Amino acid sequence: MMFFREFFGATLTVRIYHAWGAGAIDRAKQNPYALCEEIEGIGFEKADMMAEHLGIDKNSLERVKSGILYTLSYNAAQHGHMCLPQEMLQAAAAELLDVPEVRVSEAMAALQKEGKLRRIHTHQKEGDVTYVYDRASYLCERSIAERLVMIERSCITIENTDVTGFIAREERMGGIGYAELQKQAIAGALENGVMILTGGPGTGKTTVVRALLRIFSSMGLRVALCAPTGRAAKRLSEATMEEAKTVHRLLEMNYNGGTKAEFLRNERNHLDEDVIIVDESSMLDAPLAAALLAAIKPGARLILVGDANQLPSVGAGNVLRDIIASGRFETIALTEIFRQAQNSLIVTNAHAIHRGQMPQLDIKNNDFFYLPRGSDREISLTVADLCENRLPRAYGASVVGGIQVICPSRKGEAGTENLNRVLQATLNPPATYKREYVARELCFREGDRVMQIRNNYDLIFERGEETGCGVFNGDIGIIEEIDPQEKRLVVAFDDRHVTYDFTGLDELELAYAVTVHKSQGSEYPVVILPLCSASPMLHTRNLFYTAVTRAQRMVILVGKREIAEKMVQNNRQAMRYTGLAARLFVGGEKQNEIPL
Repeated sequence: MMFFREFFGATLTVRIYHAWGAGAIDRAKQNPYALCEEIEGIGFEKADMMAEHLGIDKNSLERVKSGILYTLSYNAAQHGHMCLPQEMLQAAAAELLDVPEVRVSEAMAALQKEGKLRRIHTHQKEGDVTYVYDRASYLCERSIAERLVMIERSCITIENTDVTGFIAREERMGGIGYAELQKQAIAGALENGVMILTGGPGTGKTTVVRALLRIFSSMGLRVALCAPTGRAAKRLSEATMEEAKTVHRLLEMNYNGGTKAEFLRNERNHLDEDVIIVDESSMLDAPLAAALLAAIKPGARLILVGDANQLPSVGAGNVLRDIIASGRFETIALTEIFRQAQNSLIVTNAHAIHRGQMPQLDIKNNDFFYLPRGSDREISLTVADLCENRLPRAYGASVVGGIQVICPSRKGEAGTENLNRVLQATLNPPATYKREYVARELCFREGDRVMQIRNNYDLIFERGEETGCGVFNGDIGIIEEIDPQEKRLVVAFDDRHVTYDFTGLDELELAYAVTVHKSQGSEYPVVILPLCSASPMLHTRNLFYTAVTRAQRMVILVGKREIAEKMVQNNRQAMRYTGLAARLFVGGEKQNEIPL
């Protein structure tokens, strides 16, 4: 504690000790940059500050190598990139480290020789590009491609005549007629080992899934339903009346005290099910997709269901879009909005936004409302009034638990940081019977809604008599108890109870308001979206579309109409550097690995 206190707080020092034990000081002195590779929460900057204090030269090979790996990991965590173009990586690392690019090039060669970097040459229409991966990202992407191809090739094909018969029987027994694209989707799932089903709200994806469940059951096939988040799994279970699990739970994630997930279901212990259906698959990041695919047995089917027009996953990769873009697997995009869904302005406005058209903002007495406000302060006050007074008066006090404020940005008076303070004071004010604790200038109070902001595979949860591990980025819960004597608090995430030590509260944030990115994969009865000032990078069409499609019963836009117009007109897509689509393209002919 005495040695590390100049560089890190108590939480990180304890983490170092747990990982490295009594030899931690000697290891850190020898190579402080190993800290940012092996200890969760220590970034390159902190390790670099320590190295400077210890007198390590800024041109040292270890420093430059660590800076290159940090540049890759930072871009994976912050921007979702699996790799970076070589020229971009060299320039970024040189600027970060304040060293010549030639030194970066030397360090890259050393890392490649050590097996910590891979360079891939990709042929593209715009010109050939060399991408650089760290070892984990390279193996992850390669594994996804190989497993997808294996699943497709090993699955037994069902004859077309049988498929037609199954669909006809379903229509007859269910008393419904499937649309042509829905029939194609059902046939695609039966005739292929890998099938992707996409479509916006109200296009009948769930109807197709229900039909497939009945057909596969009649064939004697076991089906696993899963989704990347607990909320999405719960919603899938309610829609199909069948058990649905999170992907982590399906894979039987095991506590091993490490910083990475360990799954009991893997390439050596496959899942028993014959069909794996994944809902909200746009949320699958590359590491989770690789783990799931590794656990699927040869001969089983994989059906990915999702909305390719939403924002990509919070974690690195662009798995669903890359699989679709490769053109290698059967993909059906449902486009018809069914009559029942046409009565919902949420549905029709979401599709209008996707087409680049302004949503209808002036229709009253429906499920989509617009409240014009001129400034971010007015927006903030109106959002608080809606949550505290107007919505409870109109729909009853129970509606409060179903309201989620979703913001484009964290910053500003109508961003998540300020709105969380305002809404906490409004919805959960201080009281003598509520205990609270302040960490990093954030007050946590019993009754607060909070969010886990990074994957933590060490946290133990209790679910009735069952125990398990893992709380994940974006999980939202309620603080049930704060115990100052024991220095811990308990959060209820739906049916799971998790105990946090006070030293681990850097992983929690208030969640009365969340960003659109953090809301992915979840649905809420009521969504309030502030149309407020933000970076032009956040005023995009697919961010607007994603926010609107999080709502089940009601959307309320509060703010400036011109912001909505800007978002609809701005079809800028967040660029993610990945190589999965190229790797899958006709057996990976677009890629070549560059040798040493």
